[in-house]
Amino acid sequence: MKKVSILIPCYNEEENMSSLYQAIKELMDNNSQYEWEALLVNDGSKDHTLEKIKELRKQDKRISYVSLSRNFGKEAAMLAGFDYVTGDCLVNVDADLQDPFDIIPEMLKYWEEGYDDIYARRLSRGKESWLRKSLSMMYYSLIQKMTNFDMLPNVGDFRLLDRKCIDELKRLRETERYTKGLYCWIGFNKKEIGFNRGSRQHGQSNWGFRKLFGLAINGITSFSNIPLRISTFIGMIISIYAFCHLAYFLIKTLVFGDDVQGFPTLVILILFLGGVQLLSIGIIGEYVGKIYNESKRRPVYIVREYEAG
Repeated sequence: MKKVSILIPCYNEEENMSSLYQAIKELMDNNSQYEWEALLVNDGSKDHTLEKIKELRKQDKRISYVSLSRNFGKEAAMLAGFDYVTGDCLVNVDADLQDPFDIIPEMLKYWEEGYDDIYARRLSRGKESWLRKSLSMMYYSLIQKMTNFDMLPNVGDFRLLDRKCIDELKRLRETERYTKGLYCWIGFNKKEIGFNRGSRQHGQSNWGFRKLFGLAINGITSFSNIPLRISTFIGMIISIYAFCHLAYFLIKTLVFGDDVQGFPTLVILILFLGGVQLLSIGIIGEYVGKIYNESKRRPVYIVREYEAG
């Protein structure tokens, strides 16, 4: 009998635990042809999420959990899940119940047909603001153009992964993680399923604009050096322009005897060049910061508790 693992990262999700368990239980009971494991990764929750998980564990031994020593972030929590799941495949699902469990049997059907990565593409994004949706689509379009492999637009972490995909993701131990990109980078035989993303039932999302912006920057700098090339290109253009401008004023002064004027223009040029230099330093700093973090070779996460079986 094949074993299917459900991986669910959890951070301050105590209000969703009861509904989440009902969805998990219904899925497992209705698909008894598989052996099931639901691995909940408590990512240093500050509420009673861990206590709720332990209660579910007492009710149903198919529930396993890993509790991290502090909040390491969703990317690290997913890596912990990859390390600890024991199934022949895993289904990665968010704890907020925005990802519908009822399409998981369809994912399993395609998995049985030989697909290794069955990913769910959002046809609608639930109750997200127009601004957030627009910025998301702009980001997906940008990162698609900046990488040398296909980055799937409007696709999150909701997917089924075969054991061979899990094993390859476990090998990628980088600290600055962007798992959505890693799914695409490892390749394998992929299959798309469309779904309508629901709205969060309880609590509030932990992903504000600041965190999403940081994740977007991390995604771009993790898989592309185009920002560095853009910085170099801008520097070359400005240098050529400055040289031509210098030659123009030099010839104008020597041949026609005109005085060099334009103090406001000079100030604007200095400010502009200063801004370009700071922007370039910032771009370089992002990459240097990644090198610094990776060079320390710290573990991506630390486990405080683990219970399974």
